[in-house]
Amino acid sequence: MHDFNYIGSDLYCEKVPIKKIAEEVGTPVYIYSSNTLRNHYHAFDLAFADIPHIVCFAVKANSNLSILRLFASEGGGVDIVSGGELFRALRAGIDPQKIVFAGIGKTEEEVSFALKSNILMFNVESSLELQKINEVAGSLGLKARVALRVNPDIDPKTHPYIATGLKKSKFGIAISRALGEYQIASTLPNIEVVGVHKHIGSQITEVGPFVAAMEKILELVKGLKESGIEIKYIDAGGGLGIRYGEEKPPHPKELGKALVPMIKDLGCTLIFEPGRVLVGNAGILVTKVLYLKSGEVKNFVIVDAGMNDLIRPSLYDAHHEIIPVEKQDGSYLTADVVGPICESGDFLAKDRKIEKPEPGNLLAVMSAGAYGFTMSSNYNSRRRVAEVMVEGEKYTVIRKRESYEDLIRGEE
Repeated sequence: MHDFNYIGSDLYCEKVPIKKIAEEVGTPVYIYSSNTLRNHYHAFDLAFADIPHIVCFAVKANSNLSILRLFASEGGGVDIVSGGELFRALRAGIDPQKIVFAGIGKTEEEVSFALKSNILMFNVESSLELQKINEVAGSLGLKARVALRVNPDIDPKTHPYIATGLKKSKFGIAISRALGEYQIASTLPNIEVVGVHKHIGSQITEVGPFVAAMEKILELVKGLKESGIEIKYIDAGGGLGIRYGEEKPPHPKELGKALVPMIKDLGCTLIFEPGRVLVGNAGILVTKVLYLKSGEVKNFVIVDAGMNDLIRPSLYDAHHEIIPVEKQDGSYLTADVVGPICESGDFLAKDRKIEKPEPGNLLAVMSAGAYGFTMSSNYNSRRRVAEVMVEGEKYTVIRKRESYEDLIRGEE
């Protein structure tokens, strides 16, 4: 599952002691295993080996250039949701013909940038967006390849903040209106209809919702064919979950076993947009214990990483395992692990039984490779942390820690 393991009492990433990285780079610090990233990519890629497919990594999960370049070297593409992510993808060497552009609020500038970059296709979220893309493409003398993002009204059984395929969601076009929207799209002079897209949510731990959504999409594809609209790409979105605590998510091969037979005879290329499942367990956040504090009803372990570094616990009440970088004597305490941010919502764990640390000890926050650094901020004027990539016995700083000067760059 990942390459973070104890050798004796010390936690290692591949063949490098975490303590060594923390001492030389400082804390807090994100650390990624290149071997885990490659293994996770291969597991997903092989799951769909029997059909034409493109694995388009969801850049929003982790947008570091070195990680994008690693996936590019394995033949992967990307799913983007902004002009900034497109810029990163191109800089990292992603083939434009393996880039799909989603997101409900694409600006005219972003659409123009994507068209000039010759990306594979836009995943269109609304009627007015479709009209805007047609208009911009016309002004550039280009044709825009599009898929319409269809909302299949499937419950992904995940946190409501990351469920995206229900009727009440802001994403996509209702499946009941999709055929009519496709017929309109097919008449627009600067639009080439090439695909269907759906994405029902994130951290999904069952195969069932993927199958149910695909069944609805295939009904639509059949209806489109009958109306003379041929589809080349079926974009199944992403959302496959990982283990943070007690979850038991399916392996990608289980997803492939369920979906491949459904679409293998259609003559379409399947696009998948995995994010968390590729990078989540490939990264950790290492933080140093500053103080221990005993309140009247709670114990607190105060560390140097806060909600600005990893917001998932505060935002989603998400669970991340927290383990010592160096095992101690085996005594435990139950405490809230909290950061230095001036918010009561600044915590990494609540009422967590952990091995009792001492000030100066290091803790590893596990499964932090997805939506960790990408959701970080400078709140409280805190500098964003360094990122490190480990490969075998070596490590590289793939993003330097911000300086105080970086905090005010661009200000007057």
